[in-house]
Amino acid sequence: MEIEEKISAGEEVFERWRNTAGLFLGPLAFLTILLIPFAGLTGPAHCLLAIVGLVIIFWITEALPIPITALLGAALCIILGVEEEKKVLSSFANPIIFLFMGSFMIARAMRLHRLDQRFAYFILSRKTLIKSYWGIVIAMATACAFVSMWISNTATAAMAFPIALGIVNSLSESIPEKTNISAFRISLLLMVAYASSIGGIATPVGTPPNLIGLGMIESILNKNISFFGWMMLALPLAAVTLLILLLLFKLMFRIEKQDLSGLNDQIRIKRKNLGQWSRGEKNTLVAFLTAVTLWVLPGMVALGSGTSSKFYQLYNSRIPEAVAALIAASLLFILPVNWKQREFTLEWKEAVKIDWGTILLFGGGLTLGSLMFSTGLAEKIGQWILSLTGASSLWTITLISIVTAVLISETTSNTASASMVVPVMIGVAQSAGVSPLPPALGATLGASFGFMLPVSTPPNAIVYSSGFIPITKMIRAGLILDLIGIAVIWLGLRLLAPLLRLA
Repeated sequence: MEIEEKISAGEEVFERWRNTAGLFLGPLAFLTILLIPFAGLTGPAHCLLAIVGLVIIFWITEALPIPITALLGAALCIILGVEEEKKVLSSFANPIIFLFMGSFMIARAMRLHRLDQRFAYFILSRKTLIKSYWGIVIAMATACAFVSMWISNTATAAMAFPIALGIVNSLSESIPEKTNISAFRISLLLMVAYASSIGGIATPVGTPPNLIGLGMIESILNKNISFFGWMMLALPLAAVTLLILLLLFKLMFRIEKQDLSGLNDQIRIKRKNLGQWSRGEKNTLVAFLTAVTLWVLPGMVALGSGTSSKFYQLYNSRIPEAVAALIAASLLFILPVNWKQREFTLEWKEAVKIDWGTILLFGGGLTLGSLMFSTGLAEKIGQWILSLTGASSLWTITLISIVTAVLISETTSNTASASMVVPVMIGVAQSAGVSPLPPALGATLGASFGFMLPVSTPPNAIVYSSGFIPITKMIRAGLILDLIGIAVIWLGLRLLAPLLRLA
């Protein structure tokens, strides 16, 4: 089900003004930076600074489609002589790009064959949960968080949104008219948005900023964090944040108690309507489990025999995460759903409907990030930030990194936020002489924690389109959750990064 974002007339005017303003402010900033002399910057670094200024303004104002802005930035780097063509465009062939492609194709097959809905209904049908309003909220939070670990938070929210509305509508028909379920409705819809974003940080493929951060960490710092290694760090953070969110909602929303014994029957009917497992679902599950197994296996081997074992090193060199994703995605085109008709689990006409815009944005972000280091621009920006903030310790810089990423993600996409903040904070850390890994990880995680506004992230926009969520409720809940997320990420990194040798 495709969900169209509904905005008011006032918001439409603001969006038009924001887009138009960006068309003028971007080139103005570009020319101004280009004409102002900056001491200590080389010619290529100076030109790159002007390009980055233009790109950031275009990303924030969405004067152009965000992926097109990423391509424009790469093109300008070549035109202004920042770097030669092959080096600039090589980022669009980074191995992480192919991890994106493979995981997006698996996600497309999951939605196409409704495997994601079967997962969600399975969780929602647990009788131990569906006994009260809060049980429903907990079940929805669990379902969204789990599904978003493996497919994008946008796809998760788009799948869960009609389910949540269906639950609310069913309850409205089955309980007394005088009962006010407004608080329950708001809490359930907000939970769909927030849990989808929180669950996405738990795995590298759960949300694009994770792959962007990992790609930059590998290309800039030459540090590879495995799929399993990322989960050991991020899964506890996601679980703690989700638990705190549930407690927060319990305090914020006063929900009347009702007998919901009949809801189990409604959920059972929805599961029954899915019918028996189709061949497409089974094949997609095989591909999905193949990907997960290949991603997690190196970590399991490392726990048993260590990272110095021959098998571990051979496996990592022959089947890295990107290759694992491509193998699993290829199964979708090999496993048939109807051999006589030569119909396979995923046809190319469906495969091409993956989010190519995010892939292009990712390539552009990697390009700018790597060039900021090769030209020395990132180091210079890091020195400027250190002189302005006075920050010098590792964990102060990490906190600044997290806060910056969260704030920027409130006004632009989390993918663009990660692309902007991660390379800069690596430069800040290096300028201060501390490990750049915790600040880079903080920026990567913080980019997914923008919860205040409908424009902060697509899941927010999806649930806001229902018309049931007052903007003040979203801002209030989102602001508190932003602060909670910042604290959880910072404390989590302080505790887990040294244990996992990431500090």
